[in-house]
Amino acid sequence: MIPHQWASPCGSKCTNKYAGLTQIPWRVFCKKGCNSDGETWEDCLEDCNHICYKDPVLKDQQWSAYIDRSPGAVSYSEECFHACVSGCGYKFEVKTDEVDKVHPNRPTKPESEPEPVQKPKTQPADPIEPSDDISATSA
Repeated sequence: MIPHQWASPCGSKCTNKYAGLTQIPWRVFCKKGCNSDGETWEDCLEDCNHICYKDPVLKDQQWSAYIDRSPGAVSYSEECFHACVSGCGYKFEVKTDEVDKVHPNRPTKPESEPEPVQKPKTQPADPIEPSDDISATSA
């Protein structure tokens, strides 16, 4: 068996599409699309949503989404999703035009709440002066 025959046709297409060294993560996510357990195109897209977009693990702690190994920044999640969808497209032989039109099935991010205004700390009106009966030197 020749090395190029080891990979599935879908995986080979991902390797060709994301051949550059800087595109290794996207090649991996494309192959995750190829290897999706989904039986249909829609199931595969849903798998890509779960792979590339993570919800917070701890309630009300947005940072905790990173615990679940999501790609991280929003732009990385988008790139991951598009790469994964490419793999789904190869797997289900969907036309490239249709693959390119797919967008994540995610609710838009809520506007971040404005930070509460902090009140300036009040300072005592007069500095406290040491009294005469307290020594200024240590014992």
